[in-house]
Amino acid sequence: MEREKIIFLRNFFFRAFVIGLAFALFYFVLTVALWDIWEPLVLHLFKVDEKEIGRIAVLFFTEVRLVVVFLFLVPALALHWALKGRGRS
Repeated sequence: MEREKIIFLRNFFFRAFVIGLAFALFYFVLTVALWDIWEPLVLHLFKVDEKEIGRIAVLFFTEVRLVVVFLFLVPALALHWALKGRGRS
């Protein structure tokens, strides 16, 4: 790959990681702040119990973490490492 393409992809993945992290923090703050408001609504509409809502919330944030880290940060770091290795040659 050309050096410019590697730099572009690295910057793209890193910026996608930062945006994903910002959205994850936004979702976390909304979840914690509005838990008492939306929990009874979810209990009524979807007929789930309180333990299941907690599990769903934890599962959601676990999956968000996996997507943000492994689909965005890992490729950005790999491209950064490849770029540094190429610069020495």
